[in-house]
Amino acid sequence: MGAGGRMSVPEIKAEEKAKPLKRVPYLKPPFTVGQIKKAIPPHCFQRSLLRSFSYVVYDLVLAFIFYYIATSYFHLLPQPFSYIAWPIYWVLQGCILTGVWVIAHECGHHAFSDYQWVDDVVGLILHSALLVPYFSWKISHRRHHSNTGSLERDEVFVPKPKSKLSWFSKYLNNPLGRVVSLVVTLTLGWPLYLAFNVSGRPYDRFASHFDPYGPIYSDRERLQIYISDVGLFAVTYLLYKIALAKGFAWLLCVYGVPLLIVNGFLVLITYLQHTHPALPHYDSSEWDWLRGALATMDRDYGILNKVFHNITDTHVAHHLFSTMPHYHAMEATKAIKPILGEYYQFDGTPFYKAMWREAKECLYVEPDEGTGGSEKGVYWYRNKF
Repeated sequence: MGAGGRMSVPEIKAEEKAKPLKRVPYLKPPFTVGQIKKAIPPHCFQRSLLRSFSYVVYDLVLAFIFYYIATSYFHLLPQPFSYIAWPIYWVLQGCILTGVWVIAHECGHHAFSDYQWVDDVVGLILHSALLVPYFSWKISHRRHHSNTGSLERDEVFVPKPKSKLSWFSKYLNNPLGRVVSLVVTLTLGWPLYLAFNVSGRPYDRFASHFDPYGPIYSDRERLQIYISDVGLFAVTYLLYKIALAKGFAWLLCVYGVPLLIVNGFLVLITYLQHTHPALPHYDSSEWDWLRGALATMDRDYGILNKVFHNITDTHVAHHLFSTMPHYHAMEATKAIKPILGEYYQFDGTPFYKAMWREAKECLYVEPDEGTGGSEKGVYWYRNKF
């Protein structure tokens, strides 16, 4: 990892762990985006093509090493060691490929290099290899960044008020129901979102990331959606040919299960970044871009912070300056924290505990009772039916 990836912020974790559920201030902050940017060293905004590619090479080399060991030696192991080796491979490969996913995500933000065409070529290749429609998701994700925290216009993980919950929601408000919900969300959530816009922003008709004529996209964006679809068709055909040559079970073990882990981490990371009892959401009467961008949560995934290129613990800075490369994001986070003060949020709760807590505490949003004025447009998570 580069210097930015190795830096840590123990002072943040020590003080924020003490009060992880303290609400983010909802009033307009006493600082501007320009003031925040001035606090960040100028070099943090510089993108290095060579350095960015070094992370791609590093991740792909590790992925190949894991693949080579699994396919060359696991069948030589005596039983039951092979049954232990494969799950280890799945987890390691899934984590490394999540890092590859993050780099492709950076390409979509034009944070990889100074050349947009380089970013798009690299992003298209990497995301297509992970069965992600690069341009399609790039466009909808850009809208998420433009409307974070808005109950009407945000693109994904938009909480609902109690009155709009599904009829069966209250029956899932128990340990078994939460387990079922989490399993479905982490395994099927990502493909269902891409294909059917499940958990996405409501549209007046069917919406899909694979549909160039769907309501998510404008006329000028349709060609990019076709290109994304062609990339997915090409990879799918390649996987089909591999399955014919090697067998479906081989493909599932080598590629399928790690991809399932990638999708699970992707959904979990995004969910925990935007779901927390301390985070507000705003209706159209109160929302503005800066408060929405600040209504996000940095999290601690331990050593996986580095494996995931710090997308987990520098998400606030990423929402403020999304074209900043990941290897400068930790330094930027340290620089902006004194400016943001209580508007900066970090929760050091282990992610597996936080996942369960948020699934239990964050069921729907409502304004505080008995409030008036601007507070009517500020919504907080609730869990009582």
